[in-house]
Amino acid sequence: MLTDFAFPDVQMLQSFVGKDILGAPQFSKAEMEAVLGVAAFYEKALSEGKRLWDMDGKVMAALFFEPSTRTRLSFETAMHRLGGRVITLAESPDNQISSTSKGETVHDTIKMVNNYADVIVIRSPRTGDAQVAAAAANHPVINAGDGFGQHPSQALLDMYTIVKEKGNPEGLTVALIGDLKYGRTVHSLVEFLKYYKCRLILASPEQLAMPADIVQKMQTAGIEVELREGIDAAVKDADIIYMTRVQKERFMDLSEYEAVKNMYLMTGETVRHFKPGAIIMHALPRVNEIALEVDDYPGAAYFRQAGNGLFVRMALLAMTCGQVKGSFKPAWAE
Repeated sequence: MLTDFAFPDVQMLQSFVGKDILGAPQFSKAEMEAVLGVAAFYEKALSEGKRLWDMDGKVMAALFFEPSTRTRLSFETAMHRLGGRVITLAESPDNQISSTSKGETVHDTIKMVNNYADVIVIRSPRTGDAQVAAAAANHPVINAGDGFGQHPSQALLDMYTIVKEKGNPEGLTVALIGDLKYGRTVHSLVEFLKYYKCRLILASPEQLAMPADIVQKMQTAGIEVELREGIDAAVKDADIIYMTRVQKERFMDLSEYEAVKNMYLMTGETVRHFKPGAIIMHALPRVNEIALEVDDYPGAAYFRQAGNGLFVRMALLAMTCGQVKGSFKPAWAE
């Protein structure tokens, strides 16, 4: 399955050097597949026990102004697996440790960090902060999620997972379920699904529907988009079921969150409605939208999906820094 994406040529690799990775819409199909090709290269190298050294001497700054587990750890691990080093600033509204608590702007923070690192990864609760960071930085900036805007590395690892699990994505039916309004993961993913003419089924509470401009964009691109009510109706024709968490942190009024949080829940009974071979994806973390009993279903791919983030983020770091070399640390240097 990984051979579906060939390792990119030199010209394509050079086109990524110094590039900011801000959103899925910036990628052509060829550019997306180039990232997946490099990710497959790195996955193979790690599976063979090779110690990669492509980012030797490079430093990644991880700036996480919003809680994160998978994205932060996989970016940091990716840099370590490539032989580079990491400096990290991680905080939350309840744990202010940086000068942002003193009123420092994102622009000024990035201007300062730019002196310390070769590539900057930033996550922020505010939509648009990644663009602000990119404008202030001289080094590549990778958006690790900005509010309910974009999450490009998640969408890339989602496509990598789809290819590994299902092969050629062309024409597959994908059900997107749950919080489609604030879900930056699905906002990003549909940008790539359109390249394969995937049919989209959208199922969400009315208050959390996919933004109309995204739906219109997909339809303009010739993508069939269907709205369905109820989880059983949404999953029955799908090759891929992408569940999303209702994001409590995006609600100003918690009563509104309480009203919708239990409307789309997947249980073992839901799985009975799947077509043969269907897989379940989820960017995680889950709260209650997928019951633990579903984990035993062979097509429950969400933990494998999380693991794939390592290879894709290795690819993004090395490509934007112009360091895709396939260099390995010699045994004598261990």
